[in-house]
Amino acid sequence: MLLLGRMRILHLYKAYPPTKGGIENTVELLAEAQAAAGHQVTVMVSASGPMPRVEIVRGVRVVREPRLMELASTPLSPTLPLRLLLSPRPDVTHLHTPFPPAELANLLFGRSRRTVITYHSDVVRQRHILWLWSPLLREVLRRADRIFPTSHAYLRRSPFLRDVSDRCQVIPLGIRLQPFEQADPEVVAEMRRRWMGEGSARALVLFVGRLTSYKGLGFLLHAMAKVDAHLALVGDGPERDRLAALRHRLGLRDRVRLVGHLPDELLPAAYHAADLFVLPSHLPSEAFGLVMVEAMAAGLPVVCTELGTGTSFVVRHEETGLVVPPADPGALAGAISALAGDDQRRRRMGQAGLARARAELSAETYVNSTMEAYQELLR
Repeated sequence: MLLLGRMRILHLYKAYPPTKGGIENTVELLAEAQAAAGHQVTVMVSASGPMPRVEIVRGVRVVREPRLMELASTPLSPTLPLRLLLSPRPDVTHLHTPFPPAELANLLFGRSRRTVITYHSDVVRQRHILWLWSPLLREVLRRADRIFPTSHAYLRRSPFLRDVSDRCQVIPLGIRLQPFEQADPEVVAEMRRRWMGEGSARALVLFVGRLTSYKGLGFLLHAMAKVDAHLALVGDGPERDRLAALRHRLGLRDRVRLVGHLPDELLPAAYHAADLFVLPSHLPSEAFGLVMVEAMAAGLPVVCTELGTGTSFVVRHEETGLVVPPADPGALAGAISALAGDDQRRRRMGQAGLARARAELSAETYVNSTMEAYQELLR
């Protein structure tokens, strides 16, 4: 007989830290919390190369299957189905979608008592494979015991979730808030001085994330040409050179800083050095935006875009920040200027954002909601 107090849990996704990313961080947070609570937790992912590796990371058994190749930004590990067959039967298999190889492997070879799916996003960038994958994804969703969209907005917008809405339970993501709630004042002051120069009275706008095409950073730079403020872009990625050239062309070298990668321990100071945060993504690949929760935990108001995904769930317009249309530099500039020039409004929105993050977007809330769903299914 299954003891509900102790479960064997399997997570399936393509990568796991130290690989960085919003989904990777979410899988790690959930797996480590479950292991700390006494459950047997395994995470199966694709290795970064052709050699397999099994390790215990903070109580979580991480199985990295050999990677044969990568197709459409998706790693292929042919041994994953065999691993599923030979592993002890899980009480719960938790898929993190989208990752078609794991979803297909579990559909064909999974033996779990219950299967749940956190539906992070539709397949957006690899639309050319949708004609092949769509029927299989619909079957994966049909057979799942429970599906967890991360916001009601995504439940409404996804064409794949409409037919299975009766098995959907919205569980918003969360983060560990405490590390972002405070930072070393000396480090904060040094960052602000380095990014803005001595004695600048302008506001400092912050972006944190990978410099990729769907983040809308070109629109942000065009907006900054109309705004009397500084901008720090924290992160790296394939768009860096293009953004550097655009910054030069727009005459923004003195006001826009391409910071590059910052280690995790310095990120809280980056948020506390800023006056407001902006996430200008213009494509629905931005399904939730956990960096906005980090910013809210640091007491920052947020400017984001309305994508029909979770962005406008995380940021409540006129309460914790401002939501503007995507791909619209004028609207971005207007929102940034409105907050940059109003200290009291920024402070009020920042306090409201912190309160909302603590009430609804914490790691504890996310983990507890997920575990309650597991328990309900296993009963």
